[in-house]
Amino acid sequence: MGGARRVGWVAAGLVLGAGACYCIYRLARGQRPGSQRLRLRSSWSAEDLTNGSYDDVLTAEQLQKLLYLLESTEDPIILERALVTLGNNAAFSTNQVIIRELGGIPIVGRKINDPNYSIKEKALNALSNLSVNVENQIKIKVQVLKLLLNLSENPAMTEGLLGAQVDSSFLSLYDGHVAKEILLRALTLFQNINNCFKKEGHLAKPAFTKGSLFFHLYGEECAQKMQALVNHPDADVKEKVTIIPKF
Repeated sequence: MGGARRVGWVAAGLVLGAGACYCIYRLARGQRPGSQRLRLRSSWSAEDLTNGSYDDVLTAEQLQKLLYLLESTEDPIILERALVTLGNNAAFSTNQVIIRELGGIPIVGRKINDPNYSIKEKALNALSNLSVNVENQIKIKVQVLKLLLNLSENPAMTEGLLGAQVDSSFLSLYDGHVAKEILLRALTLFQNINNCFKKEGHLAKPAFTKGSLFFHLYGEECAQKMQALVNHPDADVKEKVTIIPKF
């Protein structure tokens, strides 16, 4: 059961990694017209910022305190509250930039690995709001791909990964115009899954459902993208494509 739930969060990560910019759940407070003009307070402590008793937009200094809190505490209740506060503030375009510049995306991204599923959910929600910013999307893709690459090296996770339901936008990671670093990670993910698939002796195609990661990776659209990448101008990308076995 634990493995299945973990794969469920991997699927959510795949969607985010592909640049999908929607919330996993609706924010408790919507962004109201003129909300950028709400009162700003600088006297709150890091813990005070998570109490949810006010609607203030946080300043850069307060956001920095919140990010420090995320790194320094192991209290699950404080972590959840901090992620909710950060997620709410990430709904504002100005704060999306500030959080990125403060190095907040990898801090939030690491919480996806937390064993507490409520913390995972709130971290994904914060990343979802942050991903509305185009520049943030790139950093979020590398963050999620790092997690997926770690999982893809484990043969025990292969079937679960391939069976995870994934939005079709995932295949956009294999477009030729994608940044080299992200493209190479996406290709390595495919390569790792292939290698684990071989080790497990599952060369015959199992009955994975439509919309699964297997359905997308071994479908016609992905095959066409791989063929196009053979002619990619970067030598590292071309080399990586040629060593991925064809099914």
